[in-house]
Amino acid sequence: MSERINTLDELLNDPMIQLVMERDHVRPAELRMLLEQVRDRAETHRRIDHPVVPPAHVVAKTCLMQWLHR
Repeated sequence: MSERINTLDELLNDPMIQLVMERDHVRPAELRMLLEQVRDRAETHRRIDHPVVPPAHVVAKTCLMQWLHR
């Protein structure tokens, strides 16, 4: 496995990724748009000093509540 970071274009052009996306009915253009929206939202939150990912204890508490109510 390579240690280098791939660009989105490299990943979307990977034959294995394309097969999985085709199987899951994911269109590259839609995925790119979704990722750009998430990136833009993250940049907006960073500018107004909001954490992008909640602290681990908040995630754990949320997950615990979901697991208990199954």
